[in-house]
Amino acid sequence: MSAATAEGEAASEVKPRAYARAYAGMERGAAPGDAEIVRRIVRMTLRYRAGVAVALGATFAASAFQLAIPGLVGDAVDGAHGLLADGAATPEAGRAALWHAAALLLGVSILRGLFTLAHNYSGEAIGHRLAHDLRLTFYAKLQRLGFSFHDRIHTGELITRGMLDLEGVRMIVNHGLLRAVQMAVLVGAGAALLLSTDLVLGLLSLSFVPYIAWRSTTARLRLRYLWNLFQDRMAVLGRIMDENLTGIRVVRAFGAERFEIDKYDRAAADALKLSSRRINVRVASTTEMTFAYFVAMGLVLWVGGERAIAGTMTVGTLTEFLTFITILQLPVRSLGLVVNSFARGSSCGARLFAVIDLEPAIRDAPDARELEVTDGTLRFENVSFAYDEDGKLALDGVSFEVRRGRTLGIVGPPGSGKSTITHLLPRYYDATGGRIAIDGQDIRGVTLDSLRRAVRVVQQDPFLFTASIDNNIAYGDPWTEESTIRDAAGVAQIDGFIDRLAEGYGTLVGERGVSLSGGQKQRVAIARTALLDPAVLVFDDSTAAIDAATESQIREALAERAEHAARIVVSHRLAAIRDADEILVLDAGRVIERGSHETLIAAGGHYARIFALQGRDGIGDGLQGAAE
Repeated sequence: MSAATAEGEAASEVKPRAYARAYAGMERGAAPGDAEIVRRIVRMTLRYRAGVAVALGATFAASAFQLAIPGLVGDAVDGAHGLLADGAATPEAGRAALWHAAALLLGVSILRGLFTLAHNYSGEAIGHRLAHDLRLTFYAKLQRLGFSFHDRIHTGELITRGMLDLEGVRMIVNHGLLRAVQMAVLVGAGAALLLSTDLVLGLLSLSFVPYIAWRSTTARLRLRYLWNLFQDRMAVLGRIMDENLTGIRVVRAFGAERFEIDKYDRAAADALKLSSRRINVRVASTTEMTFAYFVAMGLVLWVGGERAIAGTMTVGTLTEFLTFITILQLPVRSLGLVVNSFARGSSCGARLFAVIDLEPAIRDAPDARELEVTDGTLRFENVSFAYDEDGKLALDGVSFEVRRGRTLGIVGPPGSGKSTITHLLPRYYDATGGRIAIDGQDIRGVTLDSLRRAVRVVQQDPFLFTASIDNNIAYGDPWTEESTIRDAAGVAQIDGFIDRLAEGYGTLVGERGVSLSGGQKQRVAIARTALLDPAVLVFDDSTAAIDAATESQIREALAERAEHAARIVVSHRLAAIRDADEILVLDAGRVIERGSHETLIAAGGHYARIFALQGRDGIGDGLQGAAE
């Protein structure tokens, strides 16, 4: 486990509905303060001990050589002034003294430059290592967070946090922490040297420091506020772009390109305005701090010049003070960048850690065991579920049993709870009441990995990756043999279509499987599941886009291949479930009828009316009419 991964594990429980509240609270600034965020980044940075040691050593060394320059310049000036005052000095002696001073200054400057290079390189290296670990931690956390989180947070928002916010945290290492250490050493050690040399001139040399400290604090607060707003605007841009690219065919079909461009332009203009405000704050604060610096330099030159004229101070000492202030010019000018880095890093860190610190609502219990499948019997025992704590029940007291080798059919109008059952089986959500068990083992007491290996769900709207067809089919078992992939494709009745493609099973599927029709995507998804050997096989209306003849062939092939699995088929077409051993009719989350196809037809209830409508229309779409 990496350092950053370990950091992401320390978090408190967040219940399913609380994700929305946690997200909203974070946006209102409920996250930890700047100091806590920076301390957390520092703790994470200190784990890279070797890199930090090199960076800090180089920083101190570069600062020491930087502070040595004023003394060398002052000594050189005093030496030259002494030689000029001594008429007996020869030109050769003056030239030798000049070369000696120049060589010392050049050598010190070269060493300062080399250590500054090491300081910058080490700082950037640490920042990128930190970003690498945080990136993996953030991505791993997104894989673990439950559906209840992803239902409420937009994908574009998460992408923004995982890229732009993470970059802000990375940059605080070199542009914030190490530069702050460098400035503290320069100002602290330099102040001690100057004050010990001349108290009055030392105080004048440092007179700009209190003003800069106050101005940088106010600028940091304003910049942090603006950075929070800016990151929010960038998240909006991410959401707009994600939705546009995902639905680009709808945009083109309705000729809405101009509307989408205008929408993006308005969001981009808002982000641009905030960027301008942020730049104005940083430039204004830097300008004011630079002005205070030059005022201090003028005071030193004035008072020191008067003393040099009066003979109470050597020209070399005055030169030393002026050279020290000149050295501070670059840190003063870069202080705006340091302040901006801390402001951005703290705001970005708050947004990033708000996700990393979430603990999944669906996770292994402390004493979770591997699921042991023996008889392969699935039981729902008076199961209830609501997507929101105070919301309407999506399932209310549902009970059924499916044994190995048998099929349960589920039918009902939209919103009746059919898909909710398929979501509860692999624990995408946890039931709020009742119990779900496989071979007597409560699924909340077994590990998620073992449960999801035993329960496989084929979704109605399957997702295909931008990869070859064979890679999509073998996604659940990437090391499977090619013959097994072909066999699974045959079960899904997609093998003939694949063989006709120019590159066969190696044909690249476009993003989200866009190069395939709806029925073809569903058949690839069925093949992906048929490749495996689950104890419970669930079809969530997964043949809705497939013609009736092909669907019948798939059912027959699956019945043979998955003969030892407990099968659940959810469908609005009764032809897909009429051969099931038992059929449940759901309405408003309750089981209103159950039995075999023949029993339900004979009962003349809701199922019989649906069957009559679908038989009359011949299109398998009479369920909605019956519900109305």
